[in-house]
Amino acid sequence: MKNHHPKNILSNLGFDSLNEMQYAAHEAILNDNNVLLLSPTGSGKTLAFLMPVLEMLQPEILSVQCLILVPSRELGLQIEQVWKKMGTPYKVNVCYGGHSMETEMKNLSTPPAVLIGTPGRIADHIERESFRLDKIQTLILDEFDKSLQLGFHEQMSFIIGRLGRVNKRVLVSATSDIEIPKYTGVVNPTVLDFIPEEDEKSTNLSTQLVISKDKDKLNTLFQLLCSLKSESAIVFCNHRDAAERISDTLNEKGIYSTYYHGGMDQEERERALIQFRNGSISYLITTDLAARGLDIPEMNHVIHYHLPLKEDEFTHRNGRTARMTATGTAYIIAHESEKKMDYVDYETLEVFSVENAKSLPKPPQFQTIYISGGKKNKLNKIDIVGFFSQKGKLEKGDLGLIEVKDFVSFAAVKFSKVKDLLHHIKDEKMKGKKYKIQVARNVIKKVEE
Repeated sequence: MKNHHPKNILSNLGFDSLNEMQYAAHEAILNDNNVLLLSPTGSGKTLAFLMPVLEMLQPEILSVQCLILVPSRELGLQIEQVWKKMGTPYKVNVCYGGHSMETEMKNLSTPPAVLIGTPGRIADHIERESFRLDKIQTLILDEFDKSLQLGFHEQMSFIIGRLGRVNKRVLVSATSDIEIPKYTGVVNPTVLDFIPEEDEKSTNLSTQLVISKDKDKLNTLFQLLCSLKSESAIVFCNHRDAAERISDTLNEKGIYSTYYHGGMDQEERERALIQFRNGSISYLITTDLAARGLDIPEMNHVIHYHLPLKEDEFTHRNGRTARMTATGTAYIIAHESEKKMDYVDYETLEVFSVENAKSLPKPPQFQTIYISGGKKNKLNKIDIVGFFSQKGKLEKGDLGLIEVKDFVSFAAVKFSKVKDLLHHIKDEKMKGKKYKIQVARNVIKKVEE
């Protein structure tokens, strides 16, 4: 690797070595023109294709060399984070619907070596001729199964049809039974199948049945959350309005939760995830949108308020826990009148009793603070830490996760310190400029900031 040794890259990411799947993918992608990588969610697929991509990049080429298509903005942002952590000399950008077109055009005016994007937005940029296509040699279709499910055929076919110089194609999927459409140009790929056999599947995951006496399972969910020793959890349901209703009811009962679904706009979704990631919210109530590709921490508890219709969605939801070597529990809340799903063996499930749940989960330790500036205002994490420590008089343990976006930033601050912090900094400037700094609203309606 030209001047960036794999060992340094791995240590930047906090790893000692590649796992078996990553090593196999690394060899195959470097040596073969068509690769199909099948590997479960959470197994480290991103690094498996980014390492060989890095080796193939040529510093003298000053336009896009690798295009990575993803089904969701969340997955795109996650891949970008990994690339940035790798500490390479090459630029990366992400383009997706809902992101400012002006910002993207500006980013692409100095082209990145690696461009990540959702099919609709990349197709849009190709029509606008925002970047050159003639140097793109590597094409990666990540979570390709999901892109097919979401119906991105037309856009993907259009994009791939315009890439005349691609000589490496990598399809990545978390499910093994995908049919590869002709338009991908992937013929007789080298198949790397790391999806475990059914019998070996996540032995670290235990599934438990929680019986609801009432048809409306809200009270049972409430008792279940009170039984989890204040540990955070993801609750899956099948409809957007159910996610909102459940979250609103839990909040009324004193449980800090937020909802997340496809009907929310970009800003709202991002804010909900940030608050869940940084520990200001303990419970995320979501549709299957959060079953894949989201950058959220490892969970000990996944709760199925409703069961999904298909088994593979059930598997994806459960993939949020018991990853790699960790253990986790999936809870199915069921009422006797409900339709039984044939992929669940109800007879063998252990029943988890929530009758004795007495006390509410402890409130979150952190609260999210909103800052009206971000990367494009030349703010970074270090600026925020410095400002909050010096002017805001916060101590080391008072600050949690800080996330800096293009035009806004969010910082997790210990609940008990928020009032003093806001008081200390109310007339102060950060890097010579006054920013609006306040407690972030929970889930926002349109952003007026």
